Amino acid sequence: MISRRISISYCSVRLAQVYLTLLFSAKRDPRLCKQEPARQLGKREKPHSKEKLPGGCQPSRQRSALLTAPPSRDGDRDRDRDLDRDRDRDPDWDRDGGAAVPAEPPTHPCRPRSRSPPRCWLRSNPYQANLLRDGVRRYLQLPADQTVLILHAKVAQKSYGNEKRFFCPPPCVYLSGPGWKLKQEQIKARDLGEAGFRVCGYMGLDSMGSSLMETQKLSFEEQPDAKGFSCAKALYISDTDKRKHFRLVLRLFFSNGQEIGTFHSKLIKVISKPSQKKQSLKNTDLCISSGSKVSLFNRLRSQTVSTRYLSVEGGAFIASARQWAAFTLHLADECCPRSEFPLREGYIRYGSVVQLVCTATGVTLPPLIIRKVMKQYAMLDVDEPISQLHKCAFQFQGSDRMYLCLSTEKVIQFQASPCPKESNRELLNDGSCWTIISTETVEYTFSESLACVREPVTPVPLIAALQLTGGGDVAMLEVQGEYFHTHLKVWFGDVEAETMYRSPKSLVCVVPDVSAFGSDWRWLRYPLTVPLLLIRDDGLIYSSSFTFTYTPEQSCIPGQQVLSDVPQDSDKLLDSIHQEFTRTNFHLFMQS
Repeated sequence: MISRRISISYCSVRLAQVYLTLLFSAKRDPRLCKQEPARQLGKREKPHSKEKLPGGCQPSRQRSALLTAPPSRDGDRDRDRDLDRDRDRDPDWDRDGGAAVPAEPPTHPCRPRSRSPPRCWLRSNPYQANLLRDGVRRYLQLPADQTVLILHAKVAQKSYGNEKRFFCPPPCVYLSGPGWKLKQEQIKARDLGEAGFRVCGYMGLDSMGSSLMETQKLSFEEQPDAKGFSCAKALYISDTDKRKHFRLVLRLFFSNGQEIGTFHSKLIKVISKPSQKKQSLKNTDLCISSGSKVSLFNRLRSQTVSTRYLSVEGGAFIASARQWAAFTLHLADECCPRSEFPLREGYIRYGSVVQLVCTATGVTLPPLIIRKVMKQYAMLDVDEPISQLHKCAFQFQGSDRMYLCLSTEKVIQFQASPCPKESNRELLNDGSCWTIISTETVEYTFSESLACVREPVTPVPLIAALQLTGGGDVAMLEVQGEYFHTHLKVWFGDVEAETMYRSPKSLVCVVPDVSAFGSDWRWLRYPLTVPLLLIRDDGLIYSSSFTFTYTPEQSCIPGQQVLSDVPQDSDKLLDSIHQEFTRTNFHLFMQS
C-alpha cells in the first residue's frame, strides 16, 4: 500500500510539472497555443533551404535551431514572426512546445502540393506498395501494354509560294499491344458501346495552334495483324515558317471524348531542295551512315499519285501505295563470302555493297551495290557519299546488270542496258530509280492495367541509358532519358526503389538488395535479371527495353574446395553453394 501511494504521488508530481511547463510556455508565447489552420494541398511552398547537395538533393531545414538561438535585440516580435512562419511551413510542427517532431516516411501523393520538383527520396505508403506490388507481379506475368509507334522522315522539303510539298514518306502511326483490347472491354463494361472505344487523332506541326483546321484528322483502321494504322498524307511546311527544325504533334482521343495523350515525334530537319552537288562528309546531317534507318520510294513521271513505297507484306517485298516500311541500311564487307556479310561502320558511298533489312519483320534482300542515278542512267564510277532525297539504284551483287525494280505492286529484277558511248553508265527504266531518305521511329509504351486512369498518359518517359555508381549496399543507378517528372518511381521487377527526381532527363534511385526478390537468394548461383519499369503514382506503368542483372562473382580463394558434380537435390551441394556464396561479393551490372 505504501509503495502504491508513493508511485501515485510521483505520477501526480510529474503531471504537475508538465502542466506548469505548458502553462509557462503559453504565457511566453500565446501564439503557440492557437489552432493551426488547415493546409491546402494546392498551396505553393518554398524550399526550406538554398543549400544544395550533389545530385540536386537539398537538406531539410534545421527547425529546432530556431528555439535554441539567442533572441534578437528587438525583442520577441522578430522571434514570434519566425515561429509563425516556420509553423505555417511545417506540417509536423508541435503545437505545444514549438519543437519539430520527427516526420513520417515520405510519401508520393497523387496530387503534388507544389509545382516545384521535390528534392528528396520518394517512397510509397507500405499498404499501397503491397497492393501495387501484387499488381506489378500480375503485369509481369501477362503484360497488357498499349504502344503508340510514330514513323516519319528525318528531313522535310520546304514548300514555296502556293505549292504544297507533302511530306514523303507521310508520317504513319501504329497502335499495337493487348492493352487496347483490354481498354475496349473496360469501356464495354461501362455500357458505352463500340463507339466509345474508337480511337481518333489529329496530327500537325508543333508550332500550330489548337485549331483543327491546321491539323489533319487521323482515322485508324485495323490491319490483319490487329494493329491500328493511320497516316497523315497532307502535311507540309510553308516558307513562312523560318525554323530549321520542327516536331510533329500527335493528339489521341477516344470517341467518347476521353483524352489519351499528346505524343511528339523526333526532330525533323527542314531543307529547301535535295543537294545536287557532291556531298561532303562535313555536313553529316544530310549523309547516311551504316546502321541507320531509311525509306525507299518510287515516283513515276514525278506524279504524287503514282508514288510507291518499298514495303514488306507476308514475308515478301512489295511496292505499296498506302504503307511504307523502314529498312536498316548496313554497309557490308565486299571481300567476305556471300553467306556471312560482316557489317562495317562508316558513311555509305555510291558503289558500296549494302544490305537492306526490314525493321519490323527482319526480312532481308540479297547484297546490293548502290549506284547513283543521273537522268535515268546508273553511274558506275561515282563513289561520293549518299545524301538525303537522292535518286539511286540497287544492283544485285554478282549479277549481269540486274537491278531492283517495281512493276505496279510487285518487286522484280530489271536488266539494264549498257550505254554504247560511255562504258561507265547503264540505262535504267522508271521502276528502277528509287529515292532514298532517312527515317526516325519513336515508340511510346504504357499500361493502364493497374489503375483506371482518367488523366492523359503523357508525358511518356523514355529511357535512353543507365549509369551505375557504387556497389554492394550503396549502389546507385542513374536513369537517363526524356520526359521524366516528379510522379515517377523506378521499379526493379516487382520491387520498388527509392527514387529521387533530378531533372526532366535524369532520375536517381537506390538499387534494391537482392534479398528483396525472394527468400532463396542465398542459394543464388546464377545471374538474376529483372526488368526496369517506371510507374506513375496513380498506377500507370511505363515499360522499357532495359533490364538490370544481379551477378554473383566467383572469387578464387586459395585453398577453396572446388565443387564436384553431385545431384541437385543433395544437401551437400546446397551447403557448399551457401559457403561459397558467403565468401563472394555481390556485384551488379546492367544490360539493355
